[in-house]
Amino acid sequence: MSDINETIQESVEHARESKLNGRVALLVAICATFMAICNIKDGNIVQSMSQAQAHSIDAWSHYQAKSTRENITENSLDMIKMQNLPGSDTMIPKLETKIATYESEKMEIKKEAEGYVKEYDDINVFDDQFDMTEAFLSIAIAMLGVTALTQKRWLLYFAGSVGLAGMIFGLTAFMKISLHSDFISKILG
Repeated sequence: MSDINETIQESVEHARESKLNGRVALLVAICATFMAICNIKDGNIVQSMSQAQAHSIDAWSHYQAKSTRENITENSLDMIKMQNLPGSDTMIPKLETKIATYESEKMEIKKEAEGYVKEYDDINVFDDQFDMTEAFLSIAIAMLGVTALTQKRWLLYFAGSVGLAGMIFGLTAFMKISLHSDFISKILG
């Protein structure tokens, strides 16, 4: 009779393990698939960040070039004023106009460059969210592996919670909702 009870207990235990392992496998598949999709989107975001950064660098270089031209023109104006040469009366207003033009062009270029910097920062929030998605889902998958080995139900719930947090970060990044945790970014950064 004890052999029958033992066999029944083993069958029940095996069924519980199979059910738990089935849930683990399903969660691993969901987490891995979602993480793969998020990685593709994150790659696109990184490309957009690179473009914004390149545009910003170009704009700041253009700003610097205008500043250099303005400085050279100002120095020329000062030299012409000091030398008081014939014909300088017509040259001085032209140089002053040129300096004013450089100054207004610099302000436009500065606004453009600052716009690219802001674009980069705005995009970076979503890049951070996708990075947190990957981190949380990787932790969840690792914990699910431990769950399959130990058959501890509480680990399944813990891994599921961590995976859910990762999916929330990923979904908000896809929907362009800023859910940014500076605390977590500082720890990971």
